[in-house]
Amino acid sequence: MTDDTAPAWRSWLPGARVVVRRRRDDAPAPGEPPYTDVLGDVLAVDDTGLLVRTRRGDVRVPAADVVLAKTVPPPPARRRRH
Repeated sequence: MTDDTAPAWRSWLPGARVVVRRRRDDAPAPGEPPYTDVLGDVLAVDDTGLLVRTRRGDVRVPAADVVLAKTVPPPPARRRRH
């Protein structure tokens, strides 16, 4: 039996390209947004959250901090310089 109330991100497989809106883990200054986005490839998913490889490195997103999450298409091909 499956848990229909589980968030979709819990079923993601490594390699999926995703964007995750998460609560910031720092203390944003007044007027700064309380959320940030993590864009990259899933490395691992478990009950505690997920690990995403971004351009800047690997980011651990705790399950409690996930606000929205979805899969996204691959990045566009880089254009060649002339």
